[in-house]
Amino acid sequence: MRFDYALVHLTYTIPPAILLSVLYAPLCTRRDLYKIVFLVSIAVLSTIPWDSYLIRTNIWSYPPDGVIGLKILDIPIEEVFFFVIQTYNTSLLYLLLSKPVLHSVYLVKEEKGRSRWKYIKLLGQLGLALVIKKGIEYVRAGGRHTYLGLILVWAVPFLWMLWALAYQFLVNLPWTSTLVPIALPTLYLWIVDTLALKRGTWVIEQGTKTGWTLWPGLEIEEAVFFLLTNCLIVFGLVAFDNAVALLDAFPAHYPHFSGLPSPVTLVRALLLPAQTYDDDRILGLQQCVARLRAKSRSFYLASSVFQGRLRIDLIILYSFCRVADDLIDNAKDPAEARQWVQTLKTYLDLCYGGPTKTADGREIAARDPNQGPATQHIMQHFPPDTQLTLLHLPTDRLDKEPLYELLKGFEMDLQFTATSPSGPIKSEADLDTYGARVAGTVALLCIQLVMYHYPGNTSEATAQRLMRAGHDMGIALQYTNIARDLQVDALNTRRVYVPPAWLKKEKLTAESFITGITKTSPSSSSASASGASDQDTFFMKKLAALRSRLLDRAFAFYDRSKSAIEELPVEARAPMRVAVESYMQIARELRRPGGFVVKAGRATVPVWRRLWVAWRALCGPVGGVGGR
Repeated sequence: MRFDYALVHLTYTIPPAILLSVLYAPLCTRRDLYKIVFLVSIAVLSTIPWDSYLIRTNIWSYPPDGVIGLKILDIPIEEVFFFVIQTYNTSLLYLLLSKPVLHSVYLVKEEKGRSRWKYIKLLGQLGLALVIKKGIEYVRAGGRHTYLGLILVWAVPFLWMLWALAYQFLVNLPWTSTLVPIALPTLYLWIVDTLALKRGTWVIEQGTKTGWTLWPGLEIEEAVFFLLTNCLIVFGLVAFDNAVALLDAFPAHYPHFSGLPSPVTLVRALLLPAQTYDDDRILGLQQCVARLRAKSRSFYLASSVFQGRLRIDLIILYSFCRVADDLIDNAKDPAEARQWVQTLKTYLDLCYGGPTKTADGREIAARDPNQGPATQHIMQHFPPDTQLTLLHLPTDRLDKEPLYELLKGFEMDLQFTATSPSGPIKSEADLDTYGARVAGTVALLCIQLVMYHYPGNTSEATAQRLMRAGHDMGIALQYTNIARDLQVDALNTRRVYVPPAWLKKEKLTAESFITGITKTSPSSSSASASGASDQDTFFMKKLAALRSRLLDRAFAFYDRSKSAIEELPVEARAPMRVAVESYMQIARELRRPGGFVVKAGRATVPVWRRLWVAWRALCGPVGGVGGR
């Protein structure tokens, strides 16, 4: 039947391609498309001469009545399509599994005098070289090892070259980015090949194959072929990502990188000596990522759909916010906390203060990595695990006012005391101000970074409006944060962010609110001994009413600012939707009666739902008003 080979594609290769395309479409970027086209082109161009030789020398054949009849250099068009579809499917699986990974943190500077990486590289090259040697011997000997030898001498030299260029990444990347995208497609294609060989859709000639099988019906040559070709695809993708990670991570080396590198640029990046890598920047990024993974899962999830240098800048910015917050929250007393605020102010003063002059008249930039006053201040006054985040905060593209406002927000937190649990929150306007300072400022800074990396044709007026909308969205997220942490804040820090007028409406004060939270806490001895009393149930209803009011306020700010997301540069729209919706899903969970899971006293969103919300946000604007 002349459509046998085509039916293999219709049945086994095209359906996975459609499924993977649908899953990955919302995540796909111009860089991803470029990467796929780049890999598919190399796969087709490098495989056609080799496969054509196999057919012309009768090593591999196919029934004439099993194909449509169109050929390229004697290769059936169905076979050429196999090169395309296999590369496409494996590439999409790799991209899907690698999306959460910030590749730049897997770079390693190779110090002079340390031989570990040199030996890893040489060991891999030696092993692959021995395989090439064995392949050459098989080809020279001819006979039943011919096909296996031709597979090895064609594929393994490419693997040798890719290993030499990207061995660090191939060793360091998570196994979900290397082994899984090799193993799954390989196993699947082994099954497909077994069925095709049994049906005679394609044939390996008897005199040129070993006769060994991996399992009944699967020739060892075919098993090796699909394993090596999937290794080639994934090694190529890893090498591409290694090069792009270098281009993204080191603006000092590549100040004018646009985001879509030429093949020449990719090779130049891979050839950059590892001894010249900026070790402080790599370690700083590693610390930032670890901090966000531990303390802000929602933002870390959202950051994975941003790309390039914008993603790196956003991660550093948010890590700075966590550093500042932790320094102040973990202080042993209010006096130390106020000292940290002042130390952070001095840091900002120095960063934005301009260059200084030495006695001999030389100018030193404020953030000169060796002698800059801001650098020296960081090294002298901040803990070691925070220094690299502060050193790499991109103050050259951030306005200083929002950062100073953020510190004012921390100062407001310090006004909460044991005798004044409401602190500075005397009215709803005070709570708005607090939200604007601790969260609105951060959202505004995020928009500034977006506009810096993707300036496009956005007018100054539009940019200002987008930043105001971002500021309001930050307030919405802070109201959500307060609603989520009402009990945690009351129990752990004796802080009540609810305005007194709201408490009064529920016939509560800040003090009675804390008492009620303490009595109804699962860890309370009275609560566990006697169960929930009518009084406790009554208090929980009041708590629910206050939380509902906070959420109403959150969604009011959200509803009036979310449309501005669709005016952002196209590269940032979908990622910003994910950032917002991932957090606002917490608010939606809190609104569902009994619908949220509490961990460590806080409402959390199940992982599967976070992923669904992120995917839906990537697909397009989220409809509804007030969280629906």
